[in-house]
Amino acid sequence: MSVAVPLSELHDQVARFGFHPYIVTVSGDCTPRVTSVRVSWEGTCLVAPAGRRTAAAVGANDTVALLWPASAPGDYALIVDGVAEIQGSAPDALRVSIQPAKAVLHVTSRVPAA
Repeated sequence: MSVAVPLSELHDQVARFGFHPYIVTVSGDCTPRVTSVRVSWEGTCLVAPAGRRTAAAVGANDTVALLWPASAPGDYALIVDGVAEIQGSAPDALRVSIQPAKAVLHVTSRVPAA
């Protein structure tokens, strides 16, 4: 089950979940990649440092997702879909800027009773 999060409430949800989500990208050869990042807000965008592989994936496909996992089975995870842009230059100054397009709280499956 998912509950839509209005983008006007996303700052509060990110603060609640913390600033260490996973970024999900898809490379030019359609290979998915998941990497942990530390995000911060710059206006309406979430920004994070980016490595070479994340930058290459975003260059090939700018649609990304950020995932804050649930803390326990049956709790909500936060998922944010957005459009990313790489800023800076390699090797040390790359960062990804993500404009959120949609956000949901998604309840995770509960552990079945034994």
